[in-house]
Amino acid sequence: MIDPHLAAAALDRIDSILDPVDRRLELDYPGERFGGQPAHTVYVSAADATDRTTDEWGARASTLLADNSEVLSSLAGADVVKRVANRLSRNPIQDLRIDFEDGYGWRGDPVEDEHARAAGAVLAGLSARNDGPIALGIRAKGLAPHERRRGIRTLELVLDAAGGVPDGFVFTVPKLRAVEQVSAVVALCEELETAHGLTTGALRFELQIESPQAVVGADGTATVARAIHAADGRCTGLHYGTYDYSAACGITSAQQSLEHSVADHAKDVMMAAAAQTGVWISDGSTQVVPVGNHEQVTDAIRRHFRLVTRSLERGFYQGWDMHPGHLVTRWLATFAFFGAALEPAAVRLQAYLDKQSGGVMDEPATAQALAAVLLRGLDTGSFDSAAVAAVAPDVTPEVLRGLLSRRTPLE
Repeated sequence: MIDPHLAAAALDRIDSILDPVDRRLELDYPGERFGGQPAHTVYVSAADATDRTTDEWGARASTLLADNSEVLSSLAGADVVKRVANRLSRNPIQDLRIDFEDGYGWRGDPVEDEHARAAGAVLAGLSARNDGPIALGIRAKGLAPHERRRGIRTLELVLDAAGGVPDGFVFTVPKLRAVEQVSAVVALCEELETAHGLTTGALRFELQIESPQAVVGADGTATVARAIHAADGRCTGLHYGTYDYSAACGITSAQQSLEHSVADHAKDVMMAAAAQTGVWISDGSTQVVPVGNHEQVTDAIRRHFRLVTRSLERGFYQGWDMHPGHLVTRWLATFAFFGAALEPAAVRLQAYLDKQSGGVMDEPATAQALAAVLLRGLDTGSFDSAAVAAVAPDVTPEVLRGLLSRRTPLE
């Protein structure tokens, strides 16, 4: 063994270079945000949203489930179908977004003003319900010159009518194209909080990725990555916009889909940009809905179940739902996915805690991934803590959160 040759001054020199890097990385990448992510976001036009929307969607979804139980059971089993039926009867929508953009259109200022005030009242009422969505908000018009003042006015009217910021409120910023637009949204949040006497930081937003410029900017950088770090901690999610993005890339309408290669590329960039930032990512929607004759409904059910499962397999644990029938297959695919993950993940995590191999030598980072899938399953109601304990007695929710709270897998 030889004595180290580097003097303290040399080590100090290295520290002087890396200390500011450490601080920047700590700020930019605080870690994943586990717990509470909705399984989906339901978009409803502001012209149609009422305080009965969640109940009406649940009732319509329950009817579709009852009328198609055979095909649904063939996809995930009768037990999962029963679990979905229970979900639809008590809390069918986890995240509701009242839409003033593409799903609403242009209706004139007096009409939109009226709908904005009504939306604020609806959101305030839903946030006060025990069985209401865990997240809710609006999608206002975008930041382009011809629409941004209309969008700002709508957002302000909604907040005024709601009496402030409802619990779980978030607003969606559509058609991101430049990082500077995010800086403007942060400034808007600050101005609204000051003008309305709101708590600093009360307003949060999501960015909708439906433009190629949001993925790759003119300078060759990933706009969406820069946008997250320009949001001053207010950006909670990235949502993929299936059809605007595909159309902007020149994909014909017949080929526009969540599983097209341009969609996968955009979503892969979103995933990498959001990793370890605490910003959630959401897949987009499908325009195919379960209506028509029996064959058409069956095909739509199978398609949406497949697309949701595909998203889950690729790490997108949230997606858009545009029709009550989508709730059925959303919850069916979600419960089936996490239900299938329960036993293998719990067994491996118990073995990790016992310092046994169990046939697989897992590393700390893998243990965190196993904890994450179990916690997501608990969050979605795919299973409960008793089901986990039956397989892995030491794997409690507290243990799962403890594993995930570590800043690095080796801590």
